[in-house]
Amino acid sequence: MNPLLEGHALHTRRQFFGRSAMGVGTAALASLLGRDGFASTTPSSLIPRSGIPGLPDFPNFAPKAKRVIYLFQNGAPSHVDLFDYKPKLREWHGRQIPDEVAGGKRFSTMTGTQTKRPVLGEISKFARHGKSGAWVSDFLPNIASISDDLCFVKAMHTEAVNHAPAITFFMTGSEMAGRPSMGAWLSYGLGSETQELPAFVVMTSRDKEASCGQAFYDFYWGSGFLPTKYQGAAFRGAGDPVLYLSNPNGMSRSVRRGMLDDLAHLNEIKRAEFGDPEITTRIAQYEMAYKMQASVPELTDFSKESEATLAMYGPEVRRQGSYAYNCLMARRLAERGVRFIQVMHAGWDQHRNLNSQLKIQCDDVDAPSAALIKDLKQRGLLDDTLVVWGGEFGRTPFLQGKIEDTKNWGRDHHPYAFTQFMAGGGVKPGISYGQTDEFGFNAIENKVHVHDLQATILNQLGIDHEKLTFRFQGRQFRLTDVHGHVVRDILS
Repeated sequence: MNPLLEGHALHTRRQFFGRSAMGVGTAALASLLGRDGFASTTPSSLIPRSGIPGLPDFPNFAPKAKRVIYLFQNGAPSHVDLFDYKPKLREWHGRQIPDEVAGGKRFSTMTGTQTKRPVLGEISKFARHGKSGAWVSDFLPNIASISDDLCFVKAMHTEAVNHAPAITFFMTGSEMAGRPSMGAWLSYGLGSETQELPAFVVMTSRDKEASCGQAFYDFYWGSGFLPTKYQGAAFRGAGDPVLYLSNPNGMSRSVRRGMLDDLAHLNEIKRAEFGDPEITTRIAQYEMAYKMQASVPELTDFSKESEATLAMYGPEVRRQGSYAYNCLMARRLAERGVRFIQVMHAGWDQHRNLNSQLKIQCDDVDAPSAALIKDLKQRGLLDDTLVVWGGEFGRTPFLQGKIEDTKNWGRDHHPYAFTQFMAGGGVKPGISYGQTDEFGFNAIENKVHVHDLQATILNQLGIDHEKLTFRFQGRQFRLTDVHGHVVRDILS
């Protein structure tokens, strides 16, 4: 048999249908190439910095925010030591927490079998701040100073009692890894405002003491079953922010351009043969990488920042990979049209070192967090930027360990009540929403679930959370699963 005819005869059913379904993929690729070009002769400086569109009819209504900066505090800040002032804790210090409050609740294995659960009073000092009179710990003086710009959500609650499932729940709407992250959903639905940078960028940092073993898993910013072009671009904390940003020795930018053009042609041949949408993604990602070779060095150059601005973020701002550095980068990314900026900082896991490590952790994040919000406000960006600050759960009002062992005081994971705060993006400033019981143990008034927070974030970006869906394995999936209500009381 003729080898060419034999090749056609051996085509599989999957290959046949893959080729038959090329029409939509070809149209999408033509749109991509019409915008970027394989070998465009137009200088990049003359190409308009217009965005890449998302889904038709998105946003569903006029948005209040264009972008989100999520300052995620891995490990869970202690709400009863920082934001949720409860005099009852000091009054009951050392006494067993009442069974009617804590009885029957599920905790991590570290206190799940602990029979004695003495109440632990706050280890910081609280005071009211601003015209709003918000209660904030003296461990966070800079955040306290901007309390009138903040909306404290004090009756958050969740379901998971361990870190990775709880963080995954916040980031993807599911405790199990494999679902698209919030930034991926937003990139898919709304597209990008810029062609020079990804729509979704992630930066991570950790406490200098490495006091806890929290890991950063890729699925915290993954695309799940969405095309991989929607996953977060993780900027590194050392060296080039993105791998292979620099050309190898001896390769000029024009040579790199020619190589990418040839590679794109080869990828197009394969895409035409198999109809695989991931090949289209690969072409787009190579093009983005080429553009980032020019845009990222300018992005990371702080030389034009004023000394006053740098000082506001704190002494660590020039250290690549620090939380302060990442907060300033977040503002610069927001200015350049990045849609979702996820800044994650690990170290909030004070099981046996509450008396020593909590204050150190607060010192790491206090000034940079407040500086970011003030900086956005000064530049007129806060109105259309939604900033969210918080962790995956709270910490127990009772002690992990023994009350007489003060050196090893700690608090366990606590999903039943905790605090997050928000700023900008159409959220009411200067309010505290929700209430916990007198021990800070249970959310009792205006409770806000994780899915409610997710629905509210999407709402501020002009998205009806029930309409942002993707069909996978025979059903329509969404970030909020089949749950979630927009918390309209906190919206202006």
